[in-house]
Amino acid sequence: MQAKMLRLAQERDLFEQAKSYAYDYMARAFKRNVFPSEAALKNLSVFDEPLTELPGDPAEMLRMLHEYGSPAAVTSTGGRYFGFVVGSVFPPVMAAKWLGDVWDQLTALYVSSPIMAKLEAVSEKWLVELFGLPPQTVAGFVSGSSMAIVCGLAAARYELLKRAGWDVNAQGLFGAPPIRVVVGAEAHSTVFKALALLGLGKERVELAPVDEQGRMLVSQLPKLDSNTLVILQAGNVNSGSFDPLDELCDKANAAGAWVHVDGAFGLWAAASANQRHLTRGLEKADSWSVDAHKTLNTPYDSGIALCKHRDALVSALQATGAYILYSENRDGMLYTPEMSRRGRSLEIWATLKILGKSGVEELVDGLCQRARQFADQMRAQGFRVLNEVVFNQVLIACDTPEETTSTLQKLQRAGECWCGAGNWHNTPVMRVSVCSWATTAEDIDRSVAAFVKAREEAQG
Repeated sequence: MQAKMLRLAQERDLFEQAKSYAYDYMARAFKRNVFPSEAALKNLSVFDEPLTELPGDPAEMLRMLHEYGSPAAVTSTGGRYFGFVVGSVFPPVMAAKWLGDVWDQLTALYVSSPIMAKLEAVSEKWLVELFGLPPQTVAGFVSGSSMAIVCGLAAARYELLKRAGWDVNAQGLFGAPPIRVVVGAEAHSTVFKALALLGLGKERVELAPVDEQGRMLVSQLPKLDSNTLVILQAGNVNSGSFDPLDELCDKANAAGAWVHVDGAFGLWAAASANQRHLTRGLEKADSWSVDAHKTLNTPYDSGIALCKHRDALVSALQATGAYILYSENRDGMLYTPEMSRRGRSLEIWATLKILGKSGVEELVDGLCQRARQFADQMRAQGFRVLNEVVFNQVLIACDTPEETTSTLQKLQRAGECWCGAGNWHNTPVMRVSVCSWATTAEDIDRSVAAFVKAREEAQG
């Protein structure tokens, strides 16, 4: 086996085969249906086979993936996928990712990958500048915004308890001074998951009232103090609305509370002069979480935890061991829970490198423009748009809940475009997230026509 693999490493045939399949998939991505056909889904049964006793044929393995796997992939990289706030990926960045995959770097320490340590350091600097954050802010590159939230809240937990004279790393939470947690009534589910994982209790939170768009009401914010963790939202997962960060941060700062901003997709508004008003006061928070694979359109597995208190983040996450060789250079594992980490900063660096500040701004503004186009055309077709379209989210409903549900089912089954379901103020909605650089005005036209057709079928 070893001799065979060493030989294959020196040959190009398998890599050329994989490249041809990738080219074939990309060539079809912008024309094919977004969701797989029934036949493609049925053909996935070919993978239901016993593990063989003897080694398999690598070329046959690749052929099987392309013949049966490619048709069953959801074309989220195209222009008509509007589900789950999922971005696409720029072709040059995919090429960079291929190279990075071949490198297969361990990014825990500088000594395990100097190149990835450098790309992390540069990406951190660029991100802090784009978001307008304090210059001492540090970044941890994690799997997604779920883990980025965990990191930010872990830093908050450590620091708030330290101020109260308690070392949570050494003493744990048993007998620790209580930490108050204040969140908006429509905080994302990942916030509550992070609180549960960190032992802060998802049912112990104080829910702050919100308005009809999900924005926290400043006038009804609970009284804060120095042992309070306040979690704000830059981009409601349904409406796309932003909490009034400036006023809320001022209140929290005056009380000595820690502020974390969950900005999975909305934090990128800070990179656009036209959208920056949504994030006014962002720099007054203590930590932030964001996903690059959403608005920035990097490949998956690209979450970013940001914190302006380096010691708090490092103290909450740092591991020790005789074999761990920290250096005077950037050691990425200081800012993440993971040691075995792929080089995900490569794609973030590559995307920012090819776009520049103006390209990021154009990307953000383009998504907002397409979302407004979608909303306007759906209203013109007699659909109801239930939210203020302030960023890239559009909530759509038909005349009745039953018609909405049926229309969405038929739309998803047809596969011309795809969006997810939601529930907004106890009403079923079709949740459209415009996140792909590839979405054109014509894609919106085609998608609106698909909605109309689906509604006609639902009406019988």
